[in-house]
Amino acid sequence: MGRHRADFQYEIYLNGMSGAVPRLPTDLTRLEELTEQRLGPGPVGYVAGGAGDGSTVRANRSALERRRIVPRMLRDVHERDLSVEVLGRALPAPVALAPVGVLSIMHPEAETGAARAAAAQGLPYILSSASSTPLEQVAEAMGDAERWFQLYWAKDREVTRSFLDRAKASGFSVLVVTLDVPALAWRPRDLDRAYLPFLHGVGTANYFSDPAFRAGLAKPVHEDPDAAVMHFVGMFADPGKTWPDLAFLRENWDGPIVLKGVLHPDDARLAADAGMDGVVVSNHGGRQVAGSVAAADALPRIAGAVGDRLTVLFDSGVRTGDDVFKALALGARAVLLGRPYVYGLALDGQAGVEHVLRCLLAEFDLTLALSGHTTPGTVSPADLADGTD
Repeated sequence: MGRHRADFQYEIYLNGMSGAVPRLPTDLTRLEELTEQRLGPGPVGYVAGGAGDGSTVRANRSALERRRIVPRMLRDVHERDLSVEVLGRALPAPVALAPVGVLSIMHPEAETGAARAAAAQGLPYILSSASSTPLEQVAEAMGDAERWFQLYWAKDREVTRSFLDRAKASGFSVLVVTLDVPALAWRPRDLDRAYLPFLHGVGTANYFSDPAFRAGLAKPVHEDPDAAVMHFVGMFADPGKTWPDLAFLRENWDGPIVLKGVLHPDDARLAADAGMDGVVVSNHGGRQVAGSVAAADALPRIAGAVGDRLTVLFDSGVRTGDDVFKALALGARAVLLGRPYVYGLALDGQAGVEHVLRCLLAEFDLTLALSGHTTPGTVSPADLADGTD
């Protein structure tokens, strides 16, 4: 990896001396357009699309772009250390791979390819409940690498309990509970093509392999796959869940629990009161509520409200190394990277994900140094100016 993550740029330049250039762009904002050109409209729309007219997706980017970094000069930045401690875990950088389901629609390597890439860079991989690959297979592919499990909180309590037991047995150390999908949002890019992978049994691997789920079927999955799909659809989301229900998760998971999808300070306070360990300030990448507040606009208020009680993480809109810097300055302890690594997977499998991660970390390392910092821990709101001022 080199002494600094930023050394990746010199690796690229040196390879260029022998005529080799990167297979994928080093400007990660270009990956979406390239993926649009190479993949079918259904899979691309499923990943890139948002709720309604896409206003929340755009707002996420605008909120980050509006904030401008104010570099400081003549600070010794020769030696740098990107490592942080998050939820009691020592990480080499303040970045984890966000949970993204049904990755087999993007590339045959699917979740295992992304997980191996994360492990190669030492970053946590957060596996979605709605993965194309059973969690045990992903864990095996990662060896001893740091892995977290994202839970879509099913109506069926026994299925949820079984998922938690399987995740613990497979070495997943942190539970990330997604709160913002009590129902699927109105997503025109999917609706216009009637494209929902779950109805074809894609993204259901953890369910179809689960003993508690299978116990609720009249016939085995392979004998009546349509019935299995409908059983999944009937339990996937539960709009009846409320804050007291978190006690069930605490009783059945003895590691850190992080609630994903928090955008209001009062909800963050309720999470702390319920004994949770962290929150992810997120609007699901703009995929759930059209017209929602941008995640980066919600972040400072939540960090101010609970930053001394909870680990505050961030996602929604992160595309570049400077976005990571800005999120830290706004109060996040670390960020979850979503769409960019999925585009890297779509374009070049595991190698594509590794390229994206190395680019992101190199750019973050350089942004940190060129702004006058040697560690993520010294980044603060004073390092940003708001472009609306």
